Amino acid sequence: MLLATQLQRVFILKDKGQEIRLTDPEPRWSTEAVLNFYAPTYPILTTAKISAPAIRDDAVEYRFETVMGTKG
Repeated sequence: MLLATQLQRVFILKDKGQEIRLTDPEPRWSTEAVLNFYAPTYPILTTAKISAPAIRDDAVEYRFETVMGTKG
């Protein structure tokens, strides 16, 4: 018999060389809503984009990729 289970969503943020794993605050929210939820805590997310999902370790991983420009 096959069992279908919904995979947990995990959001990954890379900040100062460290990967920070963020839990899903509300599974019904869109990925954009989750980004907006975490933006006050992690201001670097205000310029971030969300990567395509990847399935790893029985979870769907989304990466918040920051788009930081260099001054010059």
